[in-house]
Formats: sequence, C-alpha cells, structure tokens
Amino acid sequence: MDAHSMERTGESRRKAAWIFLAVGVVFLATNLRAPITAVGPLVPSIQQSLHLFNTAAGILTTIPLLAFAVLSPFASRLARRFGMEAVLLYSLLFLLIGHIMRPLDSAFFLFAGTIFIGTAIAVDNVLMPALIKEKFANQLGAMMGTYTVAMNLSAALASGFSIPLAETWGLGWRGSLRFWAVLTIAAFLLWAPQVRYRKKVPLLPAAHTGRAPLWKSLLAWQVTIFMGVQSFLFYSLITWLPVLLQGKGMNEEMAGWMLFLFQFAQLPFMFIVPVMAEKMENQKLLVFLTFLLMAAGIVGCLFQSASFMWLSAVLLGIGAGFAFSLAMMFFTLRTRHAMQAADLSAMAQSFGYLLAAFGPPAFGWLYDITKGWTAPLGLLLFASGCLLFSGLGAARNKYIS
Repeated sequence: MDAHSMERTGESRRKAAWIFLAVGVVFLATNLRAPITAVGPLVPSIQQSLHLFNTAAGILTTIPLLAFAVLSPFASRLARRFGMEAVLLYSLLFLLIGHIMRPLDSAFFLFAGTIFIGTAIAVDNVLMPALIKEKFANQLGAMMGTYTVAMNLSAALASGFSIPLAETWGLGWRGSLRFWAVLTIAAFLLWAPQVRYRKKVPLLPAAHTGRAPLWKSLLAWQVTIFMGVQSFLFYSLITWLPVLLQGKGMNEEMAGWMLFLFQFAQLPFMFIVPVMAEKMENQKLLVFLTFLLMAAGIVGCLFQSASFMWLSAVLLGIGAGFAFSLAMMFFTLRTRHAMQAADLSAMAQSFGYLLAAFGPPAFGWLYDITKGWTAPLGLLLFASGCLLFSGLGAARNKYIS
C-alpha cells in the first residue's frame, strides 16, 4: 500500500471515529432529561399505586435538582482522576441502575432509583459541554446545538409517550418508566469504545481559577439567580402541568401531549435566541419578552378552560426556551475568558439548581393546603417577576470583574 492510500485509509478511519463519537454524544444527550420528564404525566398513577401525597410526588423531580446542585463541583475532579470518557460511561451504568430500581414495587426503590438517576445526570451535565469543546472544537456551535436539541427533544418525547406506553401499550406506569432504559443501553454500547481513548482533563491550580471574585460579584449572582429561577419554573411546570390539566378535566393522555407541546415549542428558540443575544448590545429586550411569555402562559393556566390550554402550553414553552437560552448565553457574554465562563457556569448550576429544587414540592405543598391552583400559579407568577429583575441585571452590557 503506497503512502497516498495509507493517508486516505487513515483519513477514512478518523472520519468514521468522529461520526461514531458524534452519534455517541447524541445518544448520551437523550438520557439527560427524558428520565425526569417521563415522570410528570405518570404522577397521578404513581400516587395512586404507592399512596404518595402531592408534596412527596413533587420530591421525585426535586431529587435530580439537588443532585445537580451538590455534585456539579465534583464532576471535574472525577474526570481528572479517571478521564471524561470513563466517568461518562460509569454514569450511564448509574443511570441504568436507576432505571431498574425506580419501577420496583416500593416507594423506597422509586426514590432510591431517582437518586441514582439524578447522580448520573448531574455528572453528565457538567462534563458533556467540556467534552464537546475538546472533541469538536471546529464544529462547536453545530455540535452544541445538536446536543441541546437531542436533550430537549427526547425530553418532549418522554413526556408525550409516557401515558400511551402505560395505557395504550398496556405497560403500566412501571413499564413506561422502564422503556426509557433503551436509550441508556444504546448510549452505553456506543460510548464503551471511547474509554480506550480517554484523556484526563488538566485543571488549573486553585489559585488561578478566579472563583473568589465571583462570589463577590453582583453580576455573577444575578446570572446565578436567573439560572435558578428559570429552572425553578421549568421543573415546576414539568412536574405539575399534567396534573393541573387533568384537574381542568383533560384526560391523562391529552395532558401528556400538552406537556410534549410545552417542550417542543422550546426547540426552535434554543437556536434563535442565542444568535439574537450575541448581536445585541444588551439582552434586556429578550429578558422582558421572556417575562411576558411566562406571565401570559401562567395567567392562561389560571383562567382558561381545558380547550384553550394548548395556547398556554405554547406560550410557556417559548418562554422557557427564551429563559434557558439566555441563561446559557450569560455564561459567555458576561465573562472575559473560558476559565471565568466555566467558573460562572459551575456557580450558577450549583446554586441555581439548589434554588430550583424547591419548585416542585413548594407547588405541591401549596396545592395540598389550599386545594386549588390559584396559590401555586401565583408562586410561579412571582417567580417570573424574579426572573425579570435578575435577568435585567444579568443582561447589562458588562463583564464580571
């Protein structure tokens, strides 16, 4: 074989390896939200089967958020010791264990399995963007977009198909939850070959991380609060929107599809909003539009009949897409260099998800004590106001000093 043929063969192998890695990234991304969003439409069935109060049911969504808050700072340490690819593979094993445990015939296993799932996703949330930056430096925008869409599209599909899987296919709520382990198994099989190419992540010494100034920065806290409040709103809606819709007379399957619509409406704006935000001197107009969309959707949930709830689902979905995209963009727009952006992201995820963790149980607790939707939706409206004020601060055209 001549040198030219060997070069072509090597190029073909590198291209095949790149494609295989990209497919692995996409399948891993499909596991980062679907195990959480699949629960919402099934909450009434789970409550009836395991005799759970609304507050306890809300904790099912809160557990992953607490894991995101507590474990995010440790993900990079694991990557330094074992390599990013290996840690991601082990996280898929944790995720699979969670899928197996969660549907077992006990509330203990339901919550224990959810802890495993939250732990796995918390690690992946931190490491996946870093891996994409390292492996796809020349296709960063396209790959990050693909990763985000895969994550959120699978989340929407999990919401929409949970009830059909349980009722139309006769799997019950347990079989419906188990079904999404298929994505985890596929991701594991695609990811296992990557471990042989693992690369440990070099970390800067603590003295150079720039972490201390962030804690003293008002702008950093405004970004963090914006991140936390948008997560507070999103996870509250993911958990309770189907239950609210059923309370208005909608059947379980249709309520699940409304949750699918809520999530599907986000997808186009996860591409559009970052492009707009980057070109604007400041992002205050986008923040104000986010508030209007969220507030209109929440008020619609309070006053609309079931036949018009699709409009509220769309408005809330678009608003959530705006909010999430802006939160991600603030990490880069408000920082001067990549290391500072990473520090801000870690701070915002840890404290932001801790704030978000109070959303679903607080919503359920308010419903339990008032026996109505006015107080819980009022809480979300108040949170939208907090989103506006923190966002207006985070949208200022300045850098964290």
